[in-house]
Amino acid sequence: MEPFVQKEETPALFHIEPWRLEHNRITAGFTGRQGGFGKAPYDSFNCAFHVGDEPEDVLNNRRRLAERLGFTLEAWTCGEQTHGKEIAIVTERDRGRGSLDRTSAFQSTDGLLTNVPDVLLTSFYADCVPLYFYDPVKRAAGLAHAGWKGTVAEIAGAMARKMQEVYGSRPKDILAAIGPSIGECCYEVDDYVMDHVRRLEDTLGAQAFDGTGQVLYTKSETDDSKSMLNLKEMNRRIMIKAGILPTHIECTTWCTSCNPDLFFSYRKENGITGRMTSWIGIKGS
Repeated sequence: MEPFVQKEETPALFHIEPWRLEHNRITAGFTGRQGGFGKAPYDSFNCAFHVGDEPEDVLNNRRRLAERLGFTLEAWTCGEQTHGKEIAIVTERDRGRGSLDRTSAFQSTDGLLTNVPDVLLTSFYADCVPLYFYDPVKRAAGLAHAGWKGTVAEIAGAMARKMQEVYGSRPKDILAAIGPSIGECCYEVDDYVMDHVRRLEDTLGAQAFDGTGQVLYTKSETDDSKSMLNLKEMNRRIMIKAGILPTHIECTTWCTSCNPDLFFSYRKENGITGRMTSWIGIKGS
């Protein structure tokens, strides 16, 4: 059953439905591309400053999302993503960093983690993999941005370890989710990328035997020198390697490249496009 379910059309919001139904203290999900203020080629619900969109349209889109979720723009908190594995701990005084401009965001940061209520953690995507983490026992929540570089750097495992270190989370208590991103159907990569993937393959292979039947990659049907990479499955196995229970991991079937009517896609649109937003926030009492 698909865990990312579209609940609103204006703007297009895909909530993690199992979490929405079972955990009323958390909101988490992913935006689609429709229902905002942006003009082509950022039409219309782009929430990222760095792509060339009009800043006022970006701010209006951010404000619309925050308010729709029951937060304010001042709660919006984000990082400047660099395809690394740096994780920032967001405290009360960090609330709102990056909400109005890029310079105030956490710099060189692809992961955000907090236990502070009324902070809306956000990050941005146009094919990369959004990763979500929530510990309902310690009430800690996190996001991680994982392109192929962040994936092979095991940012998913780093997030689980950081939750243990900072908040005392037990891996068996952590809930995780893998959101809409480019699928193995569309993500063709060369040997340079695959060399990095193969270095991890032996450590991740044993994690596959839980009934999913998913593979990490297959050969390209159009180019023998290339492979079709399954980033979602790689991240799922990295989560399991870190101690997160397979039954606690929700994984989407949405491919951003296959659905350009719903999502921005860097590959599909030749790099000139907007960005979707992943979000997670702990609601205050």
